[in-house]
Amino acid sequence: MKAIKLVGDIDDEHRLQADVPAEVPAGPVRLIVLLPDEDEGGIAWPQGVAGEWSDELRDSREDLYTLDDGQPVNAPR
Repeated sequence: MKAIKLVGDIDDEHRLQADVPAEVPAGPVRLIVLLPDEDEGGIAWPQGVAGEWSDELRDSREDLYTLDDGQPVNAPR
């Protein structure tokens, strides 16, 4: 058997979608699905943080800096 590594997505309806190279012939295949570990959450972590902290991030009293603070990165020194 020949193995080809592909990256795919499973949608909300539990369907797998992946792009397969053109040289792969049509027909049945065997699949092994590798799920990410907890610490490989990818986009799930920042989305979770944004959801949990959304009220605090929207609160203007939490703003520590304004556009008048600091200097541009490319400012002369």
